Formats: sequence, C-alpha cells, structure tokens
Amino acid sequence: MMYLYNTATRHKDEFKPQNEKQVTMYCCGPTVYNYAHIGNLRTYIFEDLLARTIRLHYPLKHVMNVTDVGHLVSDADDGEDKMEVATAREGKSAWDIAKFYEAKFWQDYDALHCSRPSVISRATEHIKEMIALVKTLEEKGYTYRTSDGIYYDTSKFPRYDALVGHARISGLQGGARVEMSDEKRNPTDFALWKFSPKDKKRQMEWDSPWGVGFPGWHIECSAMAMKYLGHTLDIHCGGIDHVTIHHTNEIAQSEAATGEKYVNYWVHGEFLILRSGKMSKSGGTFVTLDVLREKGYEPLAYRYLCLGAHYRTQLEFSYESMDSAAKSLKNLRALCSQVRTAAQNRAQQTDKSRAWKEKFTAAMEDDLNAPKALALAWEAVRNAELTPGEKLDFLQFADTILALDLFVQPEVSSEPLPEEVTRLLEERARARAAKDWKKSDELRDAIAQKGYVVKDTPKGQQTEKK
Repeated sequence: MMYLYNTATRHKDEFKPQNEKQVTMYCCGPTVYNYAHIGNLRTYIFEDLLARTIRLHYPLKHVMNVTDVGHLVSDADDGEDKMEVATAREGKSAWDIAKFYEAKFWQDYDALHCSRPSVISRATEHIKEMIALVKTLEEKGYTYRTSDGIYYDTSKFPRYDALVGHARISGLQGGARVEMSDEKRNPTDFALWKFSPKDKKRQMEWDSPWGVGFPGWHIECSAMAMKYLGHTLDIHCGGIDHVTIHHTNEIAQSEAATGEKYVNYWVHGEFLILRSGKMSKSGGTFVTLDVLREKGYEPLAYRYLCLGAHYRTQLEFSYESMDSAAKSLKNLRALCSQVRTAAQNRAQQTDKSRAWKEKFTAAMEDDLNAPKALALAWEAVRNAELTPGEKLDFLQFADTILALDLFVQPEVSSEPLPEEVTRLLEERARARAAKDWKKSDELRDAIAQKGYVVKDTPKGQQTEKK
C-alpha cells in the first residue's frame, strides 16, 4: 500500500491508480536555455525514486516535457522568451541552443542514474496540439484577446484556487505575482498564445488562427500531458515553485477544456538551497553537476546527498555535506563489496532477506522515505544475523531503487603522480589538518586543472586521473 503527500489535499493519500495495468505520470522537464543546476536535478532524483517505487507494483507510463519555446523570463507574461535570451547571450540560433542544452541535460540526468521517461515531449514538436487546446478554450468562452496575445480569463474558472488555497491566490492580487496591465481583466490571467513583436523577428514562431506567434508556457504541459496520458493523470510532479502559478494554470486550462479532473495526485519536491538562499539561474547563484565533477565528486555522491533528505524538506547544499556524502557512499560500497566477496557473489533469498525487502519497500511506499530506506541498507550490511548471501540478496534489491552502484568500485590509477600534483596534495593535506577548508577547495581545484580527481577517504586523500 503506497501513500503520497498530495499537494491538492494537503495530506498523505493512499495511492490508487485509475488502471492497475498502467500508471500515468507527467513530470515538468527542463527549459533548455542554460545548464540545469543541481537544485533542478534534485527534483528529477525524487521523481526517479517515485518512478522506481511505482514500478515495483505497476507498469508506468512516464512523460516528461522539454520546454524549448514559450517560457518567458517573467511570470507577468511579459519580457523575452528564455530561448531568445540565450540566443542573444551566446550568438547561436535558438534551435542550436535547445539542442545543446537538452543534450547536456540528459547527460547529467543519466549520470545521476535517473531512469529515462517513456515519452520525451518537446514543446516545439507539439504546436498543433497547443493551438487545438487554445481553440477549445476559446470556443468555451474562457479566453479574450489583447494587443499582445490570447489570454485565459481566470474569473471564469471557479476552482482556480483549488491547488494553493484562496488566501494564497488572494495574496497575488495587485501585482505580487504579476504586473496588472490595462488590458488584463484579472491579475491572475495568463497568456495562452503570444503574438510575435512587430518590431523584432523571432526565431521560433508559428502561424495560428489568431496571428503569428508562439505558445504560452502553461499551455505546453496541458497539451502534451493530455495527448499522451489522457484527460486525467494519476500523478503530476514538479518543483514546489510550480504550485502557485504553473500547475495552478495547468489545472484551470485543462479542466475548463475537458470538464474532467486533470490530476489525482500532485507531488512536489522542495528546494535545494544555499546558505545565501534558493539556487537560481536568473540570480547567477547556481552550481552544475560539472562543477561538482571538477571538484572531484562523482555524480552519484550528489544522488546520495539527496537521498539523505526527504524530498519534501529543504536541503541545504555545502561542499562539507558533499564531502560527507562522497565518503559515506565510498564506505557503503566497500562494505557491499565485502558482502559480495563473502557470499561468493551468490545471493540467497530467504524469509529473512524477504523481510528486509518488505521493510525497505514499506519505507519507500511511505511517501518516498528515502532517508529511512538508505538507513536500512546501512543496517543490513552490518547485521550479524544475516548471512552474506542474504545481505547480498537484499542489497541488490535495494540498489534497484537507490541506484547508487553499490557494488561498483572506482578504478584507481597505478601511474605515478606528477611532481607538481604530489606537491599540491601535500599542501592540501596541511590545509585540511588546519581546517582551512577554503584553501583545501582551492587546492582541489588546482589539482583538477592538472587532470586529477582527489577524494577524501578515512585513509586520507585518494587521487585518480580524470
């Protein structure tokens, strides 16, 4: 029996799929105008845990969109499209920008062992479906035209505050969320289709019944989700920042168009934060997976860090916490390797190992309690009452969900280190002994520039070639 915290009901609900032969899940994917930062990637890790847990019992159809057009820099439905901004920044075409950053996103996604969606749905490939959805809303009387686009009239949808509550929606009036233009009927109204500026040629624009332009961000997800998963989805996931605007608007336009409930379970992940605040691309305060690699961390050390905190709690990022996660992962792998050796690589399924699997599954089915599930892996590997074969059976099962490569050890280079790298390592050891963490990080970066990765272990620094 699986329970998920449902944002719409504000408590944990028992998960009951509409059809046990196939669970449907839609996840808001990347806007491919820049690198994904590790805060973005935390959301995809929690969604992967959910997908893996669901698949223990049901077939899953998992759809993720790729926003390669239509996401404006402002929630006020003004400003430039993020893809156009990237074009100006990098001097490349919007299509090349999208292709490059999408490829980089999937590289990071795979490196974190997130399982690929069943369907990857790009916005630019579904303009026809978006136009059709806007036409339906127009025919039903939910839209109006302004000088810059076709807008959704939120006053005509009585359940507009269903996901976030009346008080929070009321707090958005008067410009807290959006700028109230002379042409907008209500502050919460949003663009379904934007007209191309007359004084500037856009790279991404299409003909429509209302004029040349491009889709609004919100209409993309509704059109693509319902194309692949039907009018009512079992689960819709995303970051907590999508609740008030993006997902609220998705509900309004989808349910107005179909007359049916759009989503049964809304599941949202909390922020990864820096000590200075939320990680943000627009604010320039973001760390990528490549930055972690350059500092000597493997991607799965970051996955381990994320598994140590519940997806609905904020997680503060620091390099000290990354050091701890990397060390813990290495130690857990070492213990798992000892188990496999002792078991002669023969897993033994018994009543005991099945009981541990059931405890692990129960933790994951309790609103994805990954910290408890991870703790069970540590308990099992040290449990004297389990034989090596029983431990191996349980740990192999646990790793199908944790996806930490528990039985893989990194290869350590046997080549002699260059003299300069040796000198930097010695200097870094002195810095760490003096607890000069800033100097230690600077020296790790210097070693990385020489082509070597340094990791801190209980036995001291370990260095391997990139």
